Amino acid sequence: MSSSTRVLLLGVLLDGPLHGYEVRRRLETWGADKWASVAYGSIYHGLGRMADEGLLRRVEEGRGGKTVYEITEAGRAEFALLLMNHWWEIKPIVDPFQVALTFMNRLSPADLTAAMKGRAVQLRASVGMLDRAIAAKRAHDAPRHVDETLRLNAAQLQAQLDWIEEALERVARGELP
Repeated sequence: MSSSTRVLLLGVLLDGPLHGYEVRRRLETWGADKWASVAYGSIYHGLGRMADEGLLRRVEEGRGGKTVYEITEAGRAEFALLLMNHWWEIKPIVDPFQVALTFMNRLSPADLTAAMKGRAVQLRASVGMLDRAIAAKRAHDAPRHVDETLRLNAAQLQAQLDWIEEALERVARGELP
């Protein structure tokens, strides 16, 4: 389980005990699958594992596997440590597009232009989708700070779109690849 998943699971439980499905629903409401690479199937395993580590306590063993978890003091300390590490740690964003970009010189100018224009269309659609998602989350009373993850993602996509539009002009002028 990644440290980001640990932070998310522990953080969701800061407000009070929940069972795994409630944890999952909260993360879905926040759109965590889009910006945190949360595998929803790993939530239940992660909760059980952190309970075994003493970071969570099983407060109720319900029917149908609906175990209710609450965060312990050790879990609060782990959350605080991991959260601060995430604020200070800068990691490269892994994006397959950068791999494709590395080999742009292997495409003909026509293929490169077509690929870039196609990507620009997808990026515009994604930015629009994120704008609509922010509005929808507000309508469903998602916390305002959760909007910021979507706003950051939209800004990153917009930056890539701006780059592609400028690069398309350079391809047309014969400056790229």
